[in-house]
Amino acid sequence: MNPRLYQAMDLLYLPLLELEQHLKQELTANPFLEMNEVEEEFAEQEETEEPEEEEEEIDWEEILLDGFDSGYRGGSSYEELEEYDRVPETTADLWDHLLQQLYQSNGHQDGDIRIAEEIIGNINEDGFLTCSLEEIAESVSAPLARVERILARIQEFDPPGVGARDLRECLLLQIADRMGADSLPYRIVEGNFSELSSHKYQDIARALGISAVEVQDAADRIATLDPRPGRKYSDLTPGYVTPDIIVDKVDGEYVIGLNDGNLPRLRISTAYRDLARNGQFKGQAKEFVQNKLNSANWIIQAIEQRRQTMLKVMHVLLERQGEFFEKGIRYLRPLTLKEVADEIGMHESTVSRVTNEKFVQTPNGVFRLKFFFSSGLSTDEGEDVSARGVKARISEMIAEEDSRKPLTDQQIVELLKDEGVNIARRTVQKYRDQLGILSSRYRKRV
Repeated sequence: MNPRLYQAMDLLYLPLLELEQHLKQELTANPFLEMNEVEEEFAEQEETEEPEEEEEEIDWEEILLDGFDSGYRGGSSYEELEEYDRVPETTADLWDHLLQQLYQSNGHQDGDIRIAEEIIGNINEDGFLTCSLEEIAESVSAPLARVERILARIQEFDPPGVGARDLRECLLLQIADRMGADSLPYRIVEGNFSELSSHKYQDIARALGISAVEVQDAADRIATLDPRPGRKYSDLTPGYVTPDIIVDKVDGEYVIGLNDGNLPRLRISTAYRDLARNGQFKGQAKEFVQNKLNSANWIIQAIEQRRQTMLKVMHVLLERQGEFFEKGIRYLRPLTLKEVADEIGMHESTVSRVTNEKFVQTPNGVFRLKFFFSSGLSTDEGEDVSARGVKARISEMIAEEDSRKPLTDQQIVELLKDEGVNIARRTVQKYRDQLGILSSRYRKRV
């Protein structure tokens, strides 16, 4: 395959922010590329400044072969005008957070810090201790009782539940911190954790001599606890994305635009292009200059082709999924990459690359472009409905059900059939599992 074709595919694949960085690198590496704003700035300067009487002769061949960087500097007008996305403030990870609390706490005996550091080093990103206290005691040559005492101190640190050896201990630590060790939730987790995990509320009620409603209420309170308390410190992934495409509704019509205002606008430098054409270079220098000029021409064409391809794909998605934009997710239609590829006259792999890790901002929210592709299910009218739309409908049904008589998978099948959607019970079960929804047995409330 042509190397330039490989590069074109890479440009299609790059998300917006990565593409921006890539173009800045190209500006630095290729003297034949320049930004429109830079050239306009120089043009204004030439109009306002008087020409110098004598201009120093420049050895262009030496400059080019030494890797001249086209004058692209951090202080350019582009850098001054560019707007950067706000990013969340960097916070300490879980281990730094625990060590900070350790060093700020008082009452340590000689050697306690060393043992505590060993314990914290064996806590995973979920907040659980991943090895036995016996192993830690052996590692630091300390009595087991002393290691247990120091672990108990660490388990008092923030976040509540950290340093637990299993889920039961994690919940007990959080309940003690939030509700007290004499609370009903604490008693249930301490003495009836197995029954709680199996939702056997009647058995717990009989064992504790209370009503099933009280058990249900306590279980609801327990469900608010965090089974992975360390994640909020170890998962620092930003909770936002930068959309590549924006779809707005203007005067009743949908308008598609690319969100690429921060991308450098590239063009060929007139000065360098004229220099390359004057026949001054020979041999290796001529080959170098010609390659740089060809590369600059190619990348400008490739960026424009990327823009046009994204617009073409989004126009097809808007046309095929028009009901989604008007009515919501339930009205998504089945759509494949091949259908879109055939519509715009490109290969399926091209559509796959241009939709990979790309996002569109719509009046209904921000979605991945791949969100609009889905398999289909048949209806009584002979039309197809999107699997995502069916999932959304299943989620709605369960959200509206009577919690005392939750819908079984077969009942959901029958309800969907009444709405004209033909679906098998095992498919309902699969979709429910993908949505993270428990079976009717575990959703039942008393």
